[in-house]
Amino acid sequence: MVGIGQIKQKLEFIYGAQLGQETFDKLEKLLLKYAFLKERPPNPAGRFSEKDAILITYGDQVQQEGQTHLATLHQFLASHLKGLTNSVHILPFYPYTSDDGFSVVDYRQVDANLGDWGDIAVLEGDFKLMFDAVINHISASSAWFQGFLKGESLYQDYFLVADPRLDLSGVTRPRTLPLLTAFETAGGRQHVWTTFSVDQIDLNFRNPQLLLDITELLLFYVSKGASLIRLDAIGYLWKEVGTNCIHLPQTHAVVQLWRAVLDELAPATLLVTETNVPHRDNISYFGDGYNEAQMVYQFPLVPLTLHTLLTGDSSKLRLWARDLAAPSAQTTFFNFLASHDGIGVVPAKGILSDAEIENLVATTLQHGGQVSYKNNPDGSQSPYELNITYFDALSNPTEGEEIKIKRFMASQAILLSFQGMPGIYFHSLFGSPSWQEGFAQTGRARTLNRQKLKLPELEAALADSSTREARIFEAYTELLHLRARHKTFHPNAAQELLETSPAIFALQRTAPDGSERILCLLNVTDRVQTLASISSIIGADHGQEYLDLLSGIKYRANEAVSLDIYQLLWLQG
Repeated sequence: MVGIGQIKQKLEFIYGAQLGQETFDKLEKLLLKYAFLKERPPNPAGRFSEKDAILITYGDQVQQEGQTHLATLHQFLASHLKGLTNSVHILPFYPYTSDDGFSVVDYRQVDANLGDWGDIAVLEGDFKLMFDAVINHISASSAWFQGFLKGESLYQDYFLVADPRLDLSGVTRPRTLPLLTAFETAGGRQHVWTTFSVDQIDLNFRNPQLLLDITELLLFYVSKGASLIRLDAIGYLWKEVGTNCIHLPQTHAVVQLWRAVLDELAPATLLVTETNVPHRDNISYFGDGYNEAQMVYQFPLVPLTLHTLLTGDSSKLRLWARDLAAPSAQTTFFNFLASHDGIGVVPAKGILSDAEIENLVATTLQHGGQVSYKNNPDGSQSPYELNITYFDALSNPTEGEEIKIKRFMASQAILLSFQGMPGIYFHSLFGSPSWQEGFAQTGRARTLNRQKLKLPELEAALADSSTREARIFEAYTELLHLRARHKTFHPNAAQELLETSPAIFALQRTAPDGSERILCLLNVTDRVQTLASISSIIGADHGQEYLDLLSGIKYRANEAVSLDIYQLLWLQG
């Protein structure tokens, strides 16, 4: 753990001895200002629990006339999800101008179209909350950037200006848009760094005052109820011409600094890093297991699970997951399969072959989705993410509803069985289709996965047991209830990948205290599969009995186990 005494060293590494000391002196005053946060309950001995599950949702995900969107969201969650998920990630709920919230105008305000801080406080009464810190960039309409354009001295170093003649071809790009955007300012035309879009202006963390402002912002979020803080696109935070401008040492130093600040004032608040990159780079944000993020997004799980169920072959998923382990008991993976973004394929590089990734791309297009591309340093383009709901990504349009639902729930079974904390996108609870009408309206591929729902219509669908929404939600409810009752699903419970036929995905979870084990078996195909015996994969005593928590059926360890198409067994010995 980076203690308060080492914060100065971090600042000196980032800014040099003199500027680092000056910044540290200002930071000490900031820590004193927020010392009241220490009065909150101390960091619990057990940071994680088997009851942990995070719902990912927009603040206006469900809407009803006559009340604020955040109030409607709370009404729905309190009615249907209390006791199933204990945490809610509210996607950026601040005033914004584009990208459905990720171009923030004012970090400290709640978008008036959603509600106010009172609505956030009510939600916090029933759920732990994850706030988004969208701090790699800010809206072009923000007061900060408008001050820059007007020539106000305070904001001149808040943004990155570059000569367009510089060779920036080696910069890692998540988009195909230009890296620099020309703006007319009080001092003439200037080219400003815009990694993600012309309305998302990169912030300049070379300016220590900006770092202090953002550090205070994170503490402000804690004061407003954030139990978790998601650092959006954090890998791009520090830019250095002549490098690839991603995952630079200064970026890690800044995240470690924030971890140290939170450990000092609000140790129960967790940092979650979002980096849609290859696995090795992704897990680097754990640091040494004690000094950086407590949770990192498990990006490879998303395309690997999709590949597994589309091919009926779990080999690549098993091989990748075989050596997975969080570096300490203070850390864990944030597992998810769907989110407000698309299905990232970059994290699958080096795990899936180019041909297997192209198969995911082709399948997405066949299933009515879109594909977003990124620029490469050599001038070529390659797939960046698949834009489609996870249900549609897995569902051949020519198939019947029954098999679509079974295959989709098999994917969610992998998510809920895996070591780590599950994050469940709102639409995954109901098997939502891609929103083609919305895509036609906006022309933006990500709109396919971002439909907002009317509360009366959703409630009516859930009340009819024959609908897809009701059937998937009921199945999800059963899995979440069972999961929360067993220590074997603690985020840090040990995980062992077992050798079976590629058609069966098998892993064993062991409770942290060793008191319980559960064998998870999943048929990843649309054909009945047979496992020779339980003892053949875990060496169990032949006479031992295993109870399937889902069906109540008992199996002897030496007997063959038959699995129906896409069937899941959670076997307790």
